[in-house]
Amino acid sequence: MVISDLLWRRPRHYMDVDETHDHVHWVELFFDLVHVVTIFILGNYLSHHLGWQGFWVFTGLFLAIFYAWADSSVYNSLYISTDMPHRVAMALKIVTMMTIAAAIPDVGGEGWTYFALSYALNRALTAYLYWRARCTDNAANRLAQEQGRNFFVLAGLFALSAFLPTPVAYWVFAAGVAAIQLQYMLPRVGTLRFERFVPQLGHISERFGLLMLILLGEGFFKLVVTLAEKGVYSVSAGTLFNVTMGGLSLFALAWTYFDCAGNEKPKSRTSAVLLRYWFAHIVILWSAVTIGVALAGEVYVGLWEPYPPGYAALGSVGLAVFLASLWALRLTVADATDKYHSAGLRLFGIVIALVVLAVHPLVPSIVSNGLWGLALFSQIGVPIFLAVRDARRSDKML
Repeated sequence: MVISDLLWRRPRHYMDVDETHDHVHWVELFFDLVHVVTIFILGNYLSHHLGWQGFWVFTGLFLAIFYAWADSSVYNSLYISTDMPHRVAMALKIVTMMTIAAAIPDVGGEGWTYFALSYALNRALTAYLYWRARCTDNAANRLAQEQGRNFFVLAGLFALSAFLPTPVAYWVFAAGVAAIQLQYMLPRVGTLRFERFVPQLGHISERFGLLMLILLGEGFFKLVVTLAEKGVYSVSAGTLFNVTMGGLSLFALAWTYFDCAGNEKPKSRTSAVLLRYWFAHIVILWSAVTIGVALAGEVYVGLWEPYPPGYAALGSVGLAVFLASLWALRLTVADATDKYHSAGLRLFGIVIALVVLAVHPLVPSIVSNGLWGLALFSQIGVPIFLAVRDARRSDKML
């Protein structure tokens, strides 16, 4: 494509283009890059605030950051946009995410104003992208115009929260985050009612897969940084064994996700299936972050001490939620009668993860880690065993 087509062509709805593809554009990938830092700092926040208040603040911030990423992904799935104004807007979005990330450590104090104003600007830039697309054609006009209006209003709400006294500011901001989701799905007024609000499912599934890799990669990053800060030369052989298993566990989480649901499109375009696919991904991505934070606790314990309580609770609940979400995702992308990734297998992993939650203060980490590993690695080992068994039976029949 000639440079003029790339830099000066206005955004177009993908339904109006003769040839299109689901692949992610480099601008989107660069936008993902800043989320590496943002999620790492968010994970650090949770590590330093392992109580209930820190947990809920972390969850709220995760949802806000997720929507900042997801709304851009939805727009780029609907509209083909590579021109100069789009690139400048995305560059500015990257800067807003940098400021958001820098504000997280003190988000409950002086960092709040910077966080809220940067988030408001991020929402305003999303509104601008939709507002530009409203003139592409008459069919797309109402969708783009309504989305642009919604995000401009939300930007104003988030900006207002930057100047309100606490805790009112937090409640206003939380209401804005909830409104982001509601403006898509409310009956008769949400943008799901538009026939042209049909994101490219291949693009969305690829985006979710990339984000999962980013979040699990953060777990590796956190594990390594924690070990480096403590000193790899100063820890016991038991701790090094724990760290090794932590790294293998993160790889196993990716293995399990991509074998079951990663990069898979929803099996239908009905609203019920699409919403289940969407919400299940929000939850499973949240759990991936909590597990990554929890595995950093491997650095603080040998084989015979109990696992650090806060980290153990995060890891146990995180794994149970991960497997439950994966169960729901599998039902949205494949036949529910799949014998290799069965409901019974998921339920086994969930139950064992919750057993770890109950017993971890009473047993050495080698026991709790062993049970936790059983819950996770069974999700890989059992399907492989069943597949090999069936293959051998087929060979014998031939």
